[in-house]
Amino acid sequence: MSLLGNLFGSGDAAGNIIDKTFGLIDKSFYTKQEQGEALMQAEADARKMTIQWLESTTGSRLARRVIAFSITGTWLFMFLAATVSSVVGIWVGDNASQKLMASTEILDGRIDTMTPAVMLILGFYFAAPYMGDLAKGALQKFGNTSK
Repeated sequence: MSLLGNLFGSGDAAGNIIDKTFGLIDKSFYTKQEQGEALMQAEADARKMTIQWLESTTGSRLARRVIAFSITGTWLFMFLAATVSSVVGIWVGDNASQKLMASTEILDGRIDTMTPAVMLILGFYFAAPYMGDLAKGALQKFGNTSK
């Protein structure tokens, strides 16, 4: 050892090299216990980050709710208006029926455009604990990705 130590500049250098080498070898193998500890730490960090985000954004909570309810309300109004005009269009005269059906087609197009955003808003408010699973499923279905 003293020959290696003298070669690298000190008596402890060889010991340090051996310790670091074994340390690197130990770190290159990931045991089940280390995986479990890392997973628990990651979950704790994610919860902590979520709580910190919720605390830091409490001031904008009311604004988010107003925006969410107004978008959802607009979508619901258009959906109900299209449904009512389709049903009423059946029972009125030909001229009024054509106008009601034309307005229904216009509303249906706009409803289809807004539906993904409304579903995302509703999912955010009512399915927040499950959003990770929903996002994963949506990415698998619409993102052309596999598991």
